[in-house]
Amino acid sequence: MIHPLEPLVVRHTHRLPAPRGAAGQGGVAARQFDAVLMSVGFKLSAELLEHLAALAEETVIDTAVRTLDTVRTMAGDHVRHNTYFIDFPAHVPDTHAFWRQCVVDALGRGADVTRLGDGVVDLLSLPAYGTYQHTYAEMLAAHRELIATAGDRLTVLHLGGAPEDEVAALYLALAGSSTPLGDAGLLDLAVLAGHCVDGPRPPTIPVRENRAVVNRARIEAGAAPLLDTVTDALRLACALSDGDVTLVQPTRFRSPSRRVRRLLLAGLDAVVSANPAKLADVSAHREAFKRLGERLHAHEYAARWPHAADVFAVARGEKQARSLDSRVEERLAAGDVLGAARLLETAPGRLFRALDRLLRACASDAERDALADAVTRLAPEVSGRVLLSVREHLLNRARGSGSRRVFVNRLGRAWATDDSRSPLPEDARVRLMAALDAETSRRLPDPGHLLIDPDVLDVALPLSGRATAAGLGVLPRGSLSPVDGELLRFFVHWKQTKEPTDFDLSALMLDSGHETVGWLSYTALTGVEGEHSGDITDAPDGASEFINLRLGAVRGTYIVPQVNIFSGEGFEEVDESFFGFMLRDGDQLGRPFEPRTVRMKSELRGPGRVALPLVFIRGDDGTWRAKWLHVYLRGTPRRNRVEGNRVSVAALVRGFVERDHLTVRHLTGLMADRAAATTRWDGRTVPDGPVTYIGLERPDGLHPDSCVVTPENLRDLIPG
Repeated sequence: MIHPLEPLVVRHTHRLPAPRGAAGQGGVAARQFDAVLMSVGFKLSAELLEHLAALAEETVIDTAVRTLDTVRTMAGDHVRHNTYFIDFPAHVPDTHAFWRQCVVDALGRGADVTRLGDGVVDLLSLPAYGTYQHTYAEMLAAHRELIATAGDRLTVLHLGGAPEDEVAALYLALAGSSTPLGDAGLLDLAVLAGHCVDGPRPPTIPVRENRAVVNRARIEAGAAPLLDTVTDALRLACALSDGDVTLVQPTRFRSPSRRVRRLLLAGLDAVVSANPAKLADVSAHREAFKRLGERLHAHEYAARWPHAADVFAVARGEKQARSLDSRVEERLAAGDVLGAARLLETAPGRLFRALDRLLRACASDAERDALADAVTRLAPEVSGRVLLSVREHLLNRARGSGSRRVFVNRLGRAWATDDSRSPLPEDARVRLMAALDAETSRRLPDPGHLLIDPDVLDVALPLSGRATAAGLGVLPRGSLSPVDGELLRFFVHWKQTKEPTDFDLSALMLDSGHETVGWLSYTALTGVEGEHSGDITDAPDGASEFINLRLGAVRGTYIVPQVNIFSGEGFEEVDESFFGFMLRDGDQLGRPFEPRTVRMKSELRGPGRVALPLVFIRGDDGTWRAKWLHVYLRGTPRRNRVEGNRVSVAALVRGFVERDHLTVRHLTGLMADRAAATTRWDGRTVPDGPVTYIGLERPDGLHPDSCVVTPENLRDLIPG
């Protein structure tokens, strides 16, 4: 029987749950399956190929059909990528010549070409503009076949265990993650939690959003929720109403059943009864609690669950429960920095997050020493994610005045400003970083033989799943990865839900001082650097746009691809939207979209009207690297264009380029001090015994007892 969650396992782990079926002679079908996979940039591991070859042919064929559907979607090959200009990137016209021809064509058809008044032509209304002028089949016929090269992407699919075991393992990994999941990860966790609710559960669920998703599955299965704060109950209520469990966006609460009302009220009552101080957490989400209380009919149960009634009394302002933050602010206003720190010691995570402010408020070296002593003493009580986040923060506080400070909220919306904070004393900064490193090192497991792929060293640590978009070949925000190839080709695809929607793919080129050199977009179809595939303004059946760049011809230091919403639905409203890039050699030819050349494909599901997935940076030696952003700008409601956001984009790029992110290099450096041996993976030689392998792709032939960390489970590197 086919497991319904098999595609989810393949997407998250690049493992194919071991297909079950009668033994047979499936070798020929398995090799054919492998060949077709390679045409879309995937490949079977030797172990998986051997497993399939021992099964009946029909089992192998069934496995191939459903797996191909999954991997094609992963690479963006599940849709038809047409182009406005049929033989793009060849013969793309000059922009003004193209527009002139559109007007001539419209006049030939007898169309009215002065739609904007005063003789101004509305180009978007011309019959030949913005819609495909040929079929997908005609476009394919205009292109020669791709010439395969050794540099094409090959993502290996490995053999997994029994399907139910793979699903359970993925559920435990996501539910027990020490870092928050992105929106796509939370949706997948919800599916897994519903399926695995009666099975094993992780020993701890440290991330509150994950706990809310798991609690919803428990309630729907008739079990009691796992609550230990009042906010846990609020998040659960949001989950039950299909709202935002991160509590960033307001939720419209539904009226729950009587059983659910009682479970939530009983849970709140138990939390506050055990620790009345937790009533102070209500004020942070006062309005949400007030609305929830109305839906729960809390007043009807006040006698039965009086502590739950106190929660809603605090929300309504009928009862006082001073928050920790208000008491800390009172001490700081009085100049009592150490008193504020002592209050925060009851919540060590908050102390660590307030560390910069407290250090700047210290009036003497003695106060700073006392604060550093408290940090060292409390470090064992703080999560590994917070330790590393503060470590990254301190790393960037060495910069002087004139630097840019970048802010990214939990939704991915970003902005930049000058850093006006006073510098931190260097001796205190260095001492604190050493204390954080010592505590992190203490928590890291003994790696034994450490095998490291050098290409993974500049990958940023995934301190939040919200710093990484869902997709293929996607790395966390701040990661650096090499770009090898002569041609760089961006693509965007979107499909509107109900309203005509126009996404515009653009590429902005900046010099070393972050000044504009030029751009490619629908308003600049050609340039020294490359070509744009043409503007599509309506996507009822889906639409794609491309930009082709010759890296050797690029002027400037930075290439900033962006997706602007010109009109219509937002990134979170369309039926589907994704961005990616391909790398090719100059003589490879092929269609505009070739899945085996796709190096990265990420979902576009964020706020704002301008998406900035990553920036490409030319080094002093002429080589290019990508730095991953995964951010969105607010933009304007309509008519966002690359020309209009050049200044804000340049400021944001500068801030990200200047910022140092904590990377895998940092943790592997700490792990190497404890390792029995450390080896750099050369891509060929696999050690005989078990290893701890950290890299971009799992090598074939590793010892079965090896611990393997790749981007798919990079969060496992973050100590608890």
